[in-house]
Amino acid sequence: MSGSIDFNLDGQIGTITLNRPQKLNAISREMAREMEDAVAVCNSNDVRAVIFTGAGEKAFCAGTDVKQLDEFDTVWGIRNREDYCAYIRRIRCPVICAINGYALGGGLEMAMGADIRIASENAKLGAPEIKLGWIGGGGMSVHLSRSAGYSNAALMLMTGDPIDAETALHWGLISEICTQETLLARAKEIAATIALRAPIAAEHAKLNLAAAGNMPDDQAMQYELDLQAVAFATEDAKEGRAAFAEKRTSNFKRR
Repeated sequence: MSGSIDFNLDGQIGTITLNRPQKLNAISREMAREMEDAVAVCNSNDVRAVIFTGAGEKAFCAGTDVKQLDEFDTVWGIRNREDYCAYIRRIRCPVICAINGYALGGGLEMAMGADIRIASENAKLGAPEIKLGWIGGGGMSVHLSRSAGYSNAALMLMTGDPIDAETALHWGLISEICTQETLLARAKEIAATIALRAPIAAEHAKLNLAAAGNMPDDQAMQYELDLQAVAFATEDAKEGRAAFAEKRTSNFKRR
């Protein structure tokens, strides 16, 4: 890593930190490639939860480094640039996004690609692309409309104005509000709890949630039943039942 993306593995918990605070953690093309590498490490190891956050006190991420957009001289180049928002969605295990300060444009899209979002009191979430003449392309309308509803999503997308943490909580874009001082600690607490759970079951829960948003209800329910059957047949499920009967803590091994 060049230093613009910090990646750390602590046991079965990975932490990806955007580390360009002097630029509000705006994503450069190099950072996008490094993020892809970090995601590949997470998916090739027994990582059971990932914390995704940004360095500094002002911003989680202000989106794409706008100055680098001038490097794309064709529409095709823009269409096929590194899709850093998709990299977050590719992480196999649960992802907890800790939003400190601004989450704008692609920064908000990355946050919305996480499974659980918590934010500091000073958080500002926005889709400002319309102010510059375009719209988001990393899942902005999909995620916002599903989480906040059509009208609230339209308000954000069509005005470009940000919302504060309290509004984001009310609309369902985040789960909790923390102080700046406790935000990362709370993210680590959530990650540690998830890491203790059966990892295959946690990944199946993530797949089920994605199916619920992409399939007709009857197909999503059948898919959930199928994944439940697969999880039930694992050694971890047997261990969970044994630990329950023996009144002890489960020792899940991803098998």
